[in-house]
Amino acid sequence: MRRADALVIAQFALLLLLLLPGPPLWSAVWITTVAVVLGLVGLAVAAAGIAVLGRDLVPWVAPRAGAPLRTGGIYRVTRNPIYLGILVGAAGWVLWRARVELVVVWAALCAVLVVKAHVEQRYLLAAFGDEYRAYAARTPLILFGRGIR
Repeated sequence: MRRADALVIAQFALLLLLLLPGPPLWSAVWITTVAVVLGLVGLAVAAAGIAVLGRDLVPWVAPRAGAPLRTGGIYRVTRNPIYLGILVGAAGWVLWRARVELVVVWAALCAVLVVKAHVEQRYLLAAFGDEYRAYAARTPLILFGRGIR
């Protein structure tokens, strides 16, 4: 199994772990409101990324053969809107569920998606060369970090 494949599996396993049962530690209305807003924003950002990719969407880090480099729409704001949407939406879920163990799972998910984004950019650099390098220079990897690292 390639490292990149392991990252995809880890991502989905962590998303499943976010569903761990247990009563919330708090349930204030304002927390629920913030959690719902984060969930909806995350869903909107991820959906915008999925819509731009269309049929070229793949779960793996390597782009689909022959797919063009997407730099428009939500991809002008972040190179990884789906990852960003997952993280924001999952943060809303964790806030709403208010479980300490879910905070740990969310932190692990953050780490996996950041590493996955860095691995993915190597594939994109190999596929698109200077076009991707110029795009990376002006667009953050997820929320921060312009350029190739």
